[in-house]
Amino acid sequence: MNIRTGVLPLLRGTTITTRHRFLFPFTILPISHRYISTTHSVKMAAQDTPSGKESKSNDNVITNWVKPGDKSGEFKRQQSTFRSFISSSPDSEFPAEAGRYHLYVSLACPWANRTLIARKLKGLEDFISFSAVHWHMGSQGWRFVTPDETDQEDVKGEGVVPHDEGLTHIRELYFSVNPEYEGRFTVPVLWDKKTKRIVNNESSEILRMLNTEFNNLITDPFKSVDLYPEDLRKQIDEANEWQYDLISNGVYKSGFATTQEAYEKNVKALFEALDRAEKHLTDNPGPYWFGERLTEVDIRLFVTLIRFDPVYVQHFKCNIRDIRSGYPAIHKWMRNLYWGIPAFKDTTNFNHIKFHYTKSHPNINPVSITPLGPVPDILPRWEEVPAVSFRG
Repeated sequence: MNIRTGVLPLLRGTTITTRHRFLFPFTILPISHRYISTTHSVKMAAQDTPSGKESKSNDNVITNWVKPGDKSGEFKRQQSTFRSFISSSPDSEFPAEAGRYHLYVSLACPWANRTLIARKLKGLEDFISFSAVHWHMGSQGWRFVTPDETDQEDVKGEGVVPHDEGLTHIRELYFSVNPEYEGRFTVPVLWDKKTKRIVNNESSEILRMLNTEFNNLITDPFKSVDLYPEDLRKQIDEANEWQYDLISNGVYKSGFATTQEAYEKNVKALFEALDRAEKHLTDNPGPYWFGERLTEVDIRLFVTLIRFDPVYVQHFKCNIRDIRSGYPAIHKWMRNLYWGIPAFKDTTNFNHIKFHYTKSHPNINPVSITPLGPVPDILPRWEEVPAVSFRG
């Protein structure tokens, strides 16, 4: 009996027979009962497995998540540098035009994942192109796949293609705009193909642009999708503020901490915030954060929580509880988005997510072993782990 055969019967649990009926403005996808992890039987790209030499980094490389010598042990996220805006105004420096802009993303990165979800929800696939990098981040940052890697099982994914002009790394885009650039080479990057410039590399601002600035070019029902409605803006901003600091960035502050004190401080704050989110979703059963209205809060929180059980529980030591057995309201809300709205499911690539984190952080996982679990990566929509089924 192998590991998978042994654990599968334990994961089936009891099927819930009372199904909640939600009103969706989107097509509902059929449920797929998939129990084999996406990490099963893949051939790794040898050149992307971090070497012992790479883990011996100097003080300036991108994989130093806490500045060497910082005795606080705290991870401090860098502010985005490029903050221009696409505008619907025709005299704008960056006017909204079909085919002019390109998104560079990583399918592993939650911040980049935000922009891909919004792009699909707003029907902008034919207006803004995108491409995705390889899941591995080395000391030179994100890199593009090579032509002979695109068919490898661990690399496959929508938009995972070599750079069309032969660039090897995202950093080359940054240096092409500013040869003196000294920050991190982050994704997403919103690129202007016409002027060969970076418009913006702040995901929250790209979300806002995609939500409104192309509305004159698209048709209903996409034009009517409003992820930042005026009457909810105060509540959205308030939710974004604490969720970003304590949850979305909180998992990183926990995982990248280099002292016990920094880790415990941040992981406790993380789970207090998850408790707060659980209470909100219990008291306001949705299907979305704001009832019947899908907003950017759902997008921003989803991209972190879909990664929580597969990665953050073990890799970032966020293991006080997991989502599937510890937070029933969050779990229901998250699966509602994943299984019910194609934009969420279609932009989630568990291979890239699991391989990136476990093989790109030699300070956390120096031997680059990717755990097999959890199995499955996400539970079917109406099924629970045995403990929750019994409790419910």
